[in-house]
Amino acid sequence: MTSLSGASADAAKIRKPHGIRWVAFASSIGTIVEWYDFLIYGMAAALVLNKLFFPTIDPLLGTLAALGSYAVGFLARPLGGALFGHFGDRIGRKSTLIYTLVLMGLGTFLIGILPTYAKIGIWAPILLIALRFLQGIGLGGEWGGASVMVLEHAPKGRRALYGSFVQIGFPLGIVLATLVFSAVSKLPEADFLSWGWRVPFLVSVVLVALGLLVRANVVESPIFEAMKARRKIIKNPVLQSIVADPRTFFVAIGLKISEVSWVYMLTVFMVVYATGTLKLPKSLILNAILIAALVEIVTIPIFGYLADRIGRRPIYFIGTLFTLLFAFPLFWLFEIKTPEAVILTMVVAMSMGHGLMFAPESAYLPELFGANVRYSGASFGFQTAAAIGGGFAPIIATALVGYMGGTAGVSIMLIVLALITLLATLFARETKNEILLK
Repeated sequence: MTSLSGASADAAKIRKPHGIRWVAFASSIGTIVEWYDFLIYGMAAALVLNKLFFPTIDPLLGTLAALGSYAVGFLARPLGGALFGHFGDRIGRKSTLIYTLVLMGLGTFLIGILPTYAKIGIWAPILLIALRFLQGIGLGGEWGGASVMVLEHAPKGRRALYGSFVQIGFPLGIVLATLVFSAVSKLPEADFLSWGWRVPFLVSVVLVALGLLVRANVVESPIFEAMKARRKIIKNPVLQSIVADPRTFFVAIGLKISEVSWVYMLTVFMVVYATGTLKLPKSLILNAILIAALVEIVTIPIFGYLADRIGRRPIYFIGTLFTLLFAFPLFWLFEIKTPEAVILTMVVAMSMGHGLMFAPESAYLPELFGANVRYSGASFGFQTAAAIGGGFAPIIATALVGYMGGTAGVSIMLIVLALITLLATLFARETKNEILLK
């Protein structure tokens, strides 16, 4: 058993924390499921949903409509962050995480059995968007709870390292989603459009069941138990997290916005751009994403370890500098079109432009907030940035390429977002040595 991370003696008296490795495993299992569910929709939106659910409009507009339905999930994420953040700070981290997993899994499974436009007409895209919204609400509450659970169990000098295992859920989700989609995309076109695309959505039921089984055996955060014992639970943690310290809330948004835009440009927009404009094979771009995600599974814990050693802010400064410098070369290197150039570019861009900032986030963002608003503040700030930077970035980029006929506008957009994160990092405080419960 590990000791509490910066918690007061009150927390230790309530209950010894469950083994931190098990807590990290349980949290990462849930985030793997959640990200898998969320990411397969992005891949489906880029490859097939425009044909099956928006077939009556121009191909470019159909792609934009499919990506628009993808963005709906991002718009729902702040709502989920606020809703589940409220309950996570009021009734507990563990029980709230069970609900987020069930909600996300339900939305994903129902998409897998949803009739297409050819079967039910306009109701197909309407129901698709509604289920995507449900997915977004579930994911909106997932990340904050998983991060807070690990953070509040972890020893002080290793909070970013253990938090990085929550973040590994993202590349592992990419790996699972890409493997499944790579398999079904090898089917004959007619089979893929008929039933093959549904398989990734239906498979998620097994992952959800595994996630629920693991999470049922995790104990509640000892810091939350200590807050209950001291009667520190507040009535409206979401509002309090914004009103009491608006600077911290906006810093949290700024810290997230560049990284989330960057990674969804790589995993969603680049699929559309590479297969459509550059005429690269679907298999090549999916393999490049897969390899980059596998590498990031290794690099994320390394960056988490470094964030514990040298601090969260230095890691962020390096990450934003990379995105500023690589925004134009990213597309230049893809335009070489050789498999080696595409794969190497994706690997470097994923780890350095995303992983560097993503790795310490699971510790950094919750550490910025007090214990009684931690779930709410971290979730709502994180998901608000995700809605702005992740939901709209692929749509804006696709529109810019269609309008301008090149990627210069996309690169400028990425630079502007990186400058926002750089500014947020300048205003953020270093938290690696802070106490979690005061």
